[in-house]
Amino acid sequence: MIKTPRFWQTRNMLSTALLPLSVVYGVIVAAQQIFAGKPGSLSVPVICIGNLTAGGAGKTPAAIAIGSRLKEKGIPACFLSRGYGGKLAGPVLVNPRVHTAREVGDEPLLLAEILPTIVAKDRRLGALFAMESGANTIIMDDGFQNPSVTKTLSILVIDGVYGFGNGRLLPAGPLRELPVAGFERAQAVIVINPQSEIFFPPGLPVLTAHIEPGIKREALAGKNVLAFCGMANPEKFFATLSSLGANVIEKISFPDHYFYQESDIKKLSARARKKQAMLVTTAKDAVRLTPEWKSLVVTVPITLTLNQPEMLDGLLDKA
Repeated sequence: MIKTPRFWQTRNMLSTALLPLSVVYGVIVAAQQIFAGKPGSLSVPVICIGNLTAGGAGKTPAAIAIGSRLKEKGIPACFLSRGYGGKLAGPVLVNPRVHTAREVGDEPLLLAEILPTIVAKDRRLGALFAMESGANTIIMDDGFQNPSVTKTLSILVIDGVYGFGNGRLLPAGPLRELPVAGFERAQAVIVINPQSEIFFPPGLPVLTAHIEPGIKREALAGKNVLAFCGMANPEKFFATLSSLGANVIEKISFPDHYFYQESDIKKLSARARKKQAMLVTTAKDAVRLTPEWKSLVVTVPITLTLNQPEMLDGLLDKA
């Protein structure tokens, strides 16, 4: 569980000092792809939603958008997640009314509100379990770098503002793998809020999208807000609140996927009362709160809207 280091955006002395470790990391990643053996093929389509950077690109909102589209088409699809941060190895079918984020991770609880969701540390076992459960299409939330399952359609999600940061591999930069290698295995790209200049290979379909808050502006406009979240790029959340007209008087960030302790929430609640402010957080953070504390916090969900939905339909129909 990490916060995105600031030096991942620039090539400073610290980033340069870490380059030898990035070389080792790059060799390991390449070796995994080369020597992993033949991936297991399945009798159903596998749609993988991945990214090239460590956290914060928008994979889960993209997966939810694609899952929602398949649901509208009447296709019995299923999400497959490794359940990052959860203790259950699986395969297990997520039940939001029974399971907690500590058991299955936070993102699977959000996915399970849309479609049946299976958590499995072993992706191939999870995929087989999904098929046995009646799914005829599997949507992998993350797993682009996992070679254990053959993907029918791999879609990379890119934050159009952040791009690839300083363009270096972990830990000197945010990249899980070099873009040139990732683009070779992808069949499409979704760029969220495109602003930075990114060059894509000719012929690679590029879709654009934007994030919309799922809360009415009048709920927050002009109101004092104490905002907190545990995500890789917290500034995106804080900027969303400002765009809704909220007076964000304090911003508090925790590591990505952070599990809140009761003491954390008590301190946050006390600070909010002292400043006569509303406590506000993200939907992903809210599922990591107890029901008691969740009832005291305003949750701001988000949705991803594609600017070219017909392109997505074409990719899905082909898959």
